[in-house]
Amino acid sequence: MSSSKNYRSAFIIVTVLFFLWGFITVLVDSLIPRLKDVFELSNFQAVLVQFAFFGAFFIFSVPAGWLLSKIGYQKGIVLGLAVMAIGCVLFSPAASERIFTLFLLGYFILAAGITILQVAANPYVAVLGSEDGASSRLNLSQAFNSLGTAIAPIIGASFLLSDTIMSSEAISKLSEEAQNEYYINEASAVSGPFLILAASIAVLALVFIAIKLPKILEKSPKDGYIKLLSNKYVLMGVLGIFLYVGSEVAIGSFLVLYFMDMNLAEIISENGILNSFASYIISKDISNVDAKAIVGAFVFLYWTGAMVGRFVGSYLTQLIKPAKVLSIFASLAILMIIVSVSSIGVLSMFAILAVGLFNSIMFPTIFTLTLEGLGDLKPQASGLLCMAIVGGAIIPPLYGLLADNVGFKIAFILIIACYGYILFFGYKKQKIKSLA
Repeated sequence: MSSSKNYRSAFIIVTVLFFLWGFITVLVDSLIPRLKDVFELSNFQAVLVQFAFFGAFFIFSVPAGWLLSKIGYQKGIVLGLAVMAIGCVLFSPAASERIFTLFLLGYFILAAGITILQVAANPYVAVLGSEDGASSRLNLSQAFNSLGTAIAPIIGASFLLSDTIMSSEAISKLSEEAQNEYYINEASAVSGPFLILAASIAVLALVFIAIKLPKILEKSPKDGYIKLLSNKYVLMGVLGIFLYVGSEVAIGSFLVLYFMDMNLAEIISENGILNSFASYIISKDISNVDAKAIVGAFVFLYWTGAMVGRFVGSYLTQLIKPAKVLSIFASLAILMIIVSVSSIGVLSMFAILAVGLFNSIMFPTIFTLTLEGLGDLKPQASGLLCMAIVGGAIIPPLYGLLADNVGFKIAFILIIACYGYILFFGYKKQKIKSLA
């Protein structure tokens, strides 16, 4: 009874971390327009921010898994938080001195901390209780991660993007003194919130040092990665995470352009309900708003669907075998894409937005299904799975390349193939369960 209570308390505490890294990850995205101003970036330089993020996952995931197998989950969480705090602190001198490479370094370090945290927290939640309930628990924790990603844009808009960002042309017309004052204010707008975040993360790290989490990892396995790389189901799970993250990011990244390609802005403007919805989200009359902003108002439904779906999925995976839920959701994602590419207008838009709902349980469910039966190899397996998040940097450019050559709708064949593999993975895991 007391062990169950300890597990429940530990689960609540660790779930706070899921909210934290979801919030910070998306908050940094809100910085991009202001960073382009502060550092006077080209579009190419702005894109380097995303490469810094995904690059950290690729580089640090496997070493983090090895390190966790040596020091345990709790020390790994403290280390991840400490690294994140250092990354946030670096934003201040980077903004004040307007050194873009220092900002990239800070973001890379922040992402490295998030990587360590992911590698530690995901398997820890998975083992805080019975293996049968692992998918349900991780779906619930990931739902709070999605809650963080939903709140961050609001905070970003209020505190990072609330004032007017001047164009380079407008800045050039200012006096030298006025330009310096403007850049100082811009630097303050960037560094202030992240210094507060750094302090908050440092306090949270101290909390994790002080509390006593249940110790679940008993030993450090030898030749862990060799054993994992010879396990075909682990490799299948790693590929599943790679394809899932890549597909989710590809759809989210190209939604606005896909909607523009179908001239949806005009349809939305002429539809009373959709017009009112867009106006409410943008907080202004859309008659004087750029077409991209009009269709962009609906993109948040894609990510909100993922959050809602994870709360629902946490309940569903208690009633139905997680592998079966995964297969069903992958099938429905494929169906929604087929409906979208074979239709036009509002139906096409809402069908592709619905994919976000069915994406919801995929990451945590693939993760926990891959960890099943691995015992003390779980931290290292988690490292391999988190490394596969680099799919978010690989699949979207491939989709973009296809879209440039054959159009957005036909390019979705690539995304359907990715979900097809996830459906296959869920089916294979169901067969293993039924034979057990």
